[in-house]
Amino acid sequence: MKVLVCAKQVPNTNEVKIDPVKGTLIRDGVESILNPDDANALEEALKLKDTYEDVTVTVVSMGPPQAETMLRECLAMGADEAILVSGREFGGSDTWATSNAISSALAKIGSFDIIFAGRQAIDGDTAQVGPQIAEKLNIPQITYVQSFELKGNEVVVQRRLEDGYEVVSVKTPCLLTTIKELNKPRYMTMKGIYDAYEKDITVWGFQDLDVPQEKVGLKASPTKVFRSFTPEPKGAGVMLNGSAKDQVAQLMESLKEKHII
Repeated sequence: MKVLVCAKQVPNTNEVKIDPVKGTLIRDGVESILNPDDANALEEALKLKDTYEDVTVTVVSMGPPQAETMLRECLAMGADEAILVSGREFGGSDTWATSNAISSALAKIGSFDIIFAGRQAIDGDTAQVGPQIAEKLNIPQITYVQSFELKGNEVVVQRRLEDGYEVVSVKTPCLLTTIKELNKPRYMTMKGIYDAYEKDITVWGFQDLDVPQEKVGLKASPTKVFRSFTPEPKGAGVMLNGSAKDQVAQLMESLKEKHII
């Protein structure tokens, strides 16, 4: 069984700052990490590998050369192979252009059974790339997967909804996007880290993929971001003191002063 995992290296959003003049992310000095939802996707693929003898797991990512560090983390967790799609031609790609490049890379790999992808990346939060890849590969997809079971050549999952879940089954090959409720990603092992640096990471540039230039990169991206900014900090709160009755009286008086009541 051939299992593919789509992964992305993202800036740690706990440390991201916005340039107030340019409105762009300040990436200098910001730690880059494996996208959290993609870690759940990888873990589910590795669980299949733990269960069945004939499973191979290949991680595919698009990004700059430094994304190799993230891919080595995936190898250290247990993935068998890693492929990095990288080149200036892909720079500035939005979700549509990104899915064009990644779907071309997945098609180049050849036959596969399941593609796992995280629900969304924390630097964009669009949840669009996974479904777009499935559409371009013309395979069925299930999003927001919180429970997974393999029955022969059929996948049975629980798909998370706002007020519960629905049970959906689909035949392979298929694409599934995962959420954090699906599993708990494993840690890298010392042996895994050592072995990860003994393996080669395959790098595919623009010339290696069957995708036209007009479908990748900034100029091919229909999405335009006019401004990015961090919200202004809120004012300090007001603490109410005294008994519950006194606090209610203070609150009512404050609401009257502001003409809320």
